[in-house]
Amino acid sequence: MSAETTSPTFRDFAGAIMQGDVTAASALLQTLLGTSPDQSRASAEYFQRSMTSDPSFMQKAMAMRQVVTSGTREELQALMAECFQLDGPASLVATDAVWARFRSS
Repeated sequence: MSAETTSPTFRDFAGAIMQGDVTAASALLQTLLGTSPDQSRASAEYFQRSMTSDPSFMQKAMAMRQVVTSGTREELQALMAECFQLDGPASLVATDAVWARFRSS
């Protein structure tokens, strides 16, 4: 796959957050989580605040990889709710998007 056609990753999202680019991070979440622009923005802002205020937060976020490869949808949904402040329909949409994208690869 060429550089222009690569799909966004959570690493890209984390890079945008670390650079303080919440707009880019939000756009990446729209693709990664399948959430609305408003929800994606709120989730990116929440992630950024949590990352700077809780030293253990990034470990939780990084645990998503393990959950996707060997956990359950319920575990993923709970972790994503915690990392991206998702609930209700947005939580289900995001869980389904991540599950489908990363379990099939």
